[in-house]
Amino acid sequence: MSKQQTPWFGSRFHVAFTREPIAARGGGSGEGLAEDLCEGGFAEVSGLEASMEAKTIREGGANYGVHQRAGQVSFATVVIKRGMAPARDLWHWWALFAGAGAPDGANDSRRNGAFAHRLTVRICLLDIDGTPLLKWRLERAMPVKFKAAELSARAAEIGIEEIHLAHEGLYFEAP
Repeated sequence: MSKQQTPWFGSRFHVAFTREPIAARGGGSGEGLAEDLCEGGFAEVSGLEASMEAKTIREGGANYGVHQRAGQVSFATVVIKRGMAPARDLWHWWALFAGAGAPDGANDSRRNGAFAHRLTVRICLLDIDGTPLLKWRLERAMPVKFKAAELSARAAEIGIEEIHLAHEGLYFEAP
């Protein structure tokens, strides 16, 4: 967090997108070998949730109920809204998955579902002074929806209205 910038006005979530070596599931992050790609400030984050499907096991002769065991964990789509980033990297990332081709128009080889471009996303809640309070990590995230802000000559806001992220792991980290 040493190079973290003070968030833009109205943004209380710092979101950083990094490329990291693929680690074993739940094996922690490769933060030391991470390549920072993009970061920005966002005003809203939703969908930081995980749920587990309980598996029931019936036992013959045990008529007073079933045994409950842990099942598979699933994760909600994370939505980050009303953000600003200093570069267009999030749009380029979306374009890779959506098959929009190269960002500059060169080598326009429409590659739908570029699965190799998964990123680690760190979402940090900041206090009023910009001090990190809480931090979450999404592993192997991919964009599933991108919405640009409304364009208006009367408004001062430009940027990303929202981006939806599907991911394969939700972790809490110390800020």
